[in-house]
Amino acid sequence: MFENLNYAIVQLVHNFGAAAVVGFPVLGWYISGQASPVLRKFAWIVGLSWAIQAMSGAGFGAVSYYYYQTFPDLHGIAFAALLTKIFCAAGGVVIAVKYLRQSAAWTPKQRRSAWGLLSLLGVTALSAAAFLRWYA
Repeated sequence: MFENLNYAIVQLVHNFGAAAVVGFPVLGWYISGQASPVLRKFAWIVGLSWAIQAMSGAGFGAVSYYYYQTFPDLHGIAFAALLTKIFCAAGGVVIAVKYLRQSAAWTPKQRRSAWGLLSLLGVTALSAAAFLRWYA
């Protein structure tokens, strides 16, 4: 009973993180032509959301290990999907930090490109999640 509750809580956090790493970059890309302080807030949210994605993703493994004393057995497509999600999370954090540190000196085109790349990473991770879920 508690096993399912723990998985559900981790999934809940992971789902809200997924919504944030897709939704905020798409909105940021849409308004990126403006040098707006709200975009810095979005960058903070996206960076933190990617960190939450990584931690809650690790939470799935932790729950499995706690209840079964082993991590999920991932091979082939499922393992590739997990690696894809990990690389997207790392890239998302790096881009969000670069945005926060350097975007004041960037051109509107560079800011728009950053939000486009963050959007692509979010959509890629969300797509990989479907393969991970199905093939795990």
